[in-house]
Amino acid sequence: MTIALIFPGQGAQKIGMGRELHDAFAEAREVFQTVDDALSQNLSRLIFSGEQSELDLTANTQPAIMATSLAAWAVLRKQGSLNFSNFSFAAGHSLGEYSALAVVETFALADTARLLRTRGDAMQKAVPVGMGAMAALLGADLEPVLDICLEAQQDQVVTVANDNSVGQIVISGHREAVDRAIAIAAERGIKKAIMLPVSAPFHCPLMAPAAEVMAEALAKVEMRVPQVPIIANVTSDVVADPQKIRSLLVEQVTGMVRWRPTVERLAAKGVTEMLELGPGKTLAGLAKRIAPEVVVHSLSTPHDIDNYLSSQQRKAS
Repeated sequence: MTIALIFPGQGAQKIGMGRELHDAFAEAREVFQTVDDALSQNLSRLIFSGEQSELDLTANTQPAIMATSLAAWAVLRKQGSLNFSNFSFAAGHSLGEYSALAVVETFALADTARLLRTRGDAMQKAVPVGMGAMAALLGADLEPVLDICLEAQQDQVVTVANDNSVGQIVISGHREAVDRAIAIAAERGIKKAIMLPVSAPFHCPLMAPAAEVMAEALAKVEMRVPQVPIIANVTSDVVADPQKIRSLLVEQVTGMVRWRPTVERLAAKGVTEMLELGPGKTLAGLAKRIAPEVVVHSLSTPHDIDNYLSSQQRKAS
């Protein structure tokens, strides 16, 4: 059995996530406290009992999801007496790649929190509110959507932001160009388009100012060789060299999240089981469409983790 750790991205956040872990386990409390201290903010209070609108601010969302993912990992690792030899790969969706890198000890937890705060601020400031938009095209495949985006640009920006799964492609760019792409998609038989409730057009060339900010921030942070190989978002290839990881994280800000090829690559490398650590079950749902032969466990509560560890003990006995 070959196991990969996977970590969710923006959109998975909800008030109360991680609270059960925090209340039940000292190792989870330590994660949340470290993040609070690193940001000089009581982010955990916002996560557990704040307003959803405040949690949805990108600068809060990104470190909040990471903290919840790392708390789940801390509990799983300690309660299951696990070490890195139990896992073969790690990957994360967009900001989830930072969670993965923190888990495999490329980044220290406090540094990860500060990087994601910087990333969230920079991505929000890169484009004036209302200028950009993102939309999910359902029932669409990558190549036709790439052609649609080229036709819809008209001296503006619209491009594929996320290749999420078979039949789910996310586009991003200027609002008018996104609207044109949706209209062209409808003419070509792609009838379902959902505008995403985001505050900026992520993973497109409009994020270039944020990429510059992240290049500067990442250059100042200590990075170590990951304990487990990482599959990078923008290449869907294995990467272990810290300098290469740094450059790919900068590229990730404006580049496409290749999640479908990432899951395909993991399956091709023999992964039979994935552990989704963090809020929600989005990645499990995508994986079912991409590689249905792979079993995915979504672990975000004490109950989830206890059930998973109990099932592993039963298999071993």
